[in-house]
Amino acid sequence: MTEQIVVAGALISGGALLVAQRLRPVELRGLWELPGGKVAPGESEADALTRELREELGVEVSVGDPLAAQVVLSPTMTMRAHLVTLRSGSPHPHDHQALRWVRAADLDGLAWVPADRAWIPELTAALS
Repeated sequence: MTEQIVVAGALISGGALLVAQRLRPVELRGLWELPGGKVAPGESEADALTRELREELGVEVSVGDPLAAQVVLSPTMTMRAHLVTLRSGSPHPHDHQALRWVRAADLDGLAWVPADRAWIPELTAALS
């Protein structure tokens, strides 16, 4: 059985992190996450994240270092986040309810998708 990798992008600009509010599935609707998606067969994590952020936000990014925390979603699915830098475009919520720029002090108070909470300590450090 092949492991499915899901990638998420931590886009930090001007001391703030871009978070996206889920539309679906219904049980996650309204919760906040780092945007991203599944890595397709034969695709690198960086290529998948670049593609997903282009599709979801309409931006071009450079993919940087991964965050240390990996999140096991199921026995066959693991989620990894990478720091990303905005190269061009202005983020728009093509696949989300809303987007929001947040600072380190805002992270704990957000209604996060449960899996994404694992990254709060690293994101707080990156924003500080």
